[in-house]
Amino acid sequence: MPGKRGARTFLDHLPEDIIDGILIRLPPKDVGRCRVVCALWRNVTSTPEFMLEHRRRQPPLPIVDGDGRPASLVVVRDAGARTTSQQLWPFLPGFEHRKDEVRLRCTCDGFTIIARSGHFYICNPVTRKQALLPLPGSRLGFRTIVIALYMHHPTREYRVLWVSGSQLFLESSLYVLTVGSDKPRHVKFRTPTVLSAYMEWKLVEALILYPPIQHRGSLHWCAADAKKITGDGEDIIVFDTEAESFRWMRSPDLLIQPDVHHVGNLLNMQEALAFSVVMLSTLDVWVMQDYEANIWAFKYRIDLPTVEKSRQLNLTSLKRKRMTPLDTTVSWFDQIAMFNDRELLIQFNRNRVLRCDIDGNVLGMVKIGKKQYCMVLTGHRLQESMIPIPCHEIQQEDDEPPFSVTRNI
Repeated sequence: MPGKRGARTFLDHLPEDIIDGILIRLPPKDVGRCRVVCALWRNVTSTPEFMLEHRRRQPPLPIVDGDGRPASLVVVRDAGARTTSQQLWPFLPGFEHRKDEVRLRCTCDGFTIIARSGHFYICNPVTRKQALLPLPGSRLGFRTIVIALYMHHPTREYRVLWVSGSQLFLESSLYVLTVGSDKPRHVKFRTPTVLSAYMEWKLVEALILYPPIQHRGSLHWCAADAKKITGDGEDIIVFDTEAESFRWMRSPDLLIQPDVHHVGNLLNMQEALAFSVVMLSTLDVWVMQDYEANIWAFKYRIDLPTVEKSRQLNLTSLKRKRMTPLDTTVSWFDQIAMFNDRELLIQFNRNRVLRCDIDGNVLGMVKIGKKQYCMVLTGHRLQESMIPIPCHEIQQEDDEPPFSVTRNI
């Protein structure tokens, strides 16, 4: 077997497009290692075309928040027969974690925006780069929250959608700002009727609390009670990232009794827009059949008793019985995230996450750290990328990074 130098020399004699085809199939970390092998490999993997195509091939990974006990923002990835996880930003040594200290605000194209101590940082976990995100000053007594990051395709610029508001956001305004700029543009909701201050606050609250689903060049939020606000049955807020304007869509027409508690959430499923309805004992999933006509089709239902029975069988197998006791019964569902076209993650009992297939068969519990006390599906997903941060030049070399990256757990 030839040594490493011999193998590299052999590959160096291959046409550049073949080398490109080999390297583009590697995971992001391996591509990073290959960049230090030789100048040719570094040049091949550093072109915008390579990085864009490489990112496009990466799966969108669900992010779980352990609230610092002991792990915080963690991506959940598939590792064959079992699920592994990688913590994105453990806290700095000696840093005493407080619940509201660090928050993931949004993700897009491998970038994340993190809020910490009133500041916002745009980060790339793969390249381990981060930069302070400059935002224009707010009025006295107002505060700023970034609610979305997206690419404006006509200009190829990354832009943020953010809200500036008073305490509790009873008075607020929405703005668009190019990453690295300090010149915002004001945008407004479009509604059939004039809204009261309270109704406007309810809509802004939905943008702040729930991460948007990016689909067909638009951002989508499901706003609770929005049908009562708009007056015409539309309850999905849509932000067109090209026109940079708001519009509305309808969620599926569900036959649910008014007194039955349920929670609706948007999610991506096989590059389609999907809608999940979580009730105490069932979880229904609908898929957008015709986006332009706003037609939904029922996909499948998962029953809680089926999941609990499968979970007990999974955990009492001879292989797992000693390792994982039956200490928690699935009492209710909270929310879900699609792992791939046949599997999903389900948060239950507020603080546990399991992985199962679309028939309700449990494949295992998600573990993000030893003695994990809290697990919350954030609704955010990370599609790993090697694309440089668009405003990285604003970060000085001697700036103390707000986060560090650790190895797989």
